[in-house]
Amino acid sequence: MLRSYLRLVLFTTGLLFGVQVPGFISDYSKRVEAHLIEAQQAIKGFNATAQQFFKGDVQALIQHYRSSEDPVFRQDANNIENLLTRTHALERQWLGLQGPWYARAWHVATKADPDIRRETYNGYTWQVLLAPDVIAWGIVCALLLALLIETLFVALAWVIHGGRRKPQIDRDWR
Repeated sequence: MLRSYLRLVLFTTGLLFGVQVPGFISDYSKRVEAHLIEAQQAIKGFNATAQQFFKGDVQALIQHYRSSEDPVFRQDANNIENLLTRTHALERQWLGLQGPWYARAWHVATKADPDIRRETYNGYTWQVLLAPDVIAWGIVCALLLALLIETLFVALAWVIHGGRRKPQIDRDWR
């Protein structure tokens, strides 16, 4: 009986952790989008200047700043390049989050920006959303956790008992 309750607790724990995955991915996506909008806003003026004087080539604007005699302009060339690099990195992050659910999950797990992922984790509040994909995540994670732990205990018992099965007691029920 206790074993059944422990299985239920294990399954419920897996379920509650599993339903957090879509919420975390959603929060991460929103943070990436907010950072991207901010970066695009910061580079907007330089893009306009590049459009006006360099046919839209921001790299030409950066080269122009670098070739200037003024040290302030030379330093600004590095700042503009940093803004441009950050904007491109955020655009790649945003594009990685536009695919199907499994691609988004894989992207957040393997290719997420570490700073934004940490920021998302630190600001994340646990939530239980009742949407079909969230419920599916919860059930799958619960089943996988339960299967993993159950397999671990069965394997451990098998090793402890030397690979032998418990002898079956023949009972005569007359």
